[in-house]
Amino acid sequence: MPLPRALGRFNRRVTNRVLGPLVTRLPWFAWLEHTGRRSGRPYRTPVMLFGSGGRRVIAMTYGPDTEWARNVLAAGGATVVRGGGRRLELQRPRIVHDPSRRLVPWPIRPALIALGAADFLVSDVTSPRA
Repeated sequence: MPLPRALGRFNRRVTNRVLGPLVTRLPWFAWLEHTGRRSGRPYRTPVMLFGSGGRRVIAMTYGPDTEWARNVLAAGGATVVRGGGRRLELQRPRIVHDPSRRLVPWPIRPALIALGAADFLVSDVTSPRA
């Protein structure tokens, strides 16, 4: 079972604000910039981002039914920001259930197994935006 929603609310209000400045400096982490599907409000969510070439994978540690995932799917994409402000545009997002967790590097798999996270948001990457 993925992480509980109560932990997600706590992280959104406390942990994300404290760790926010570090997110783009940590390996495998990035900011996901997306727009609220109902409010139209811009959001920034820290995510674990993997992949190279034309595909990126985001581990869904809180499960596939999160607000950020709904926003990204409804919009058909989002932007990720990595260290140094590097931006990538994500398009054609889809949720993939992968119990083997082979979509992510092997050092990450044990942690995702412990969390019960086997769902991923997989997106194609378009050219970076300045």
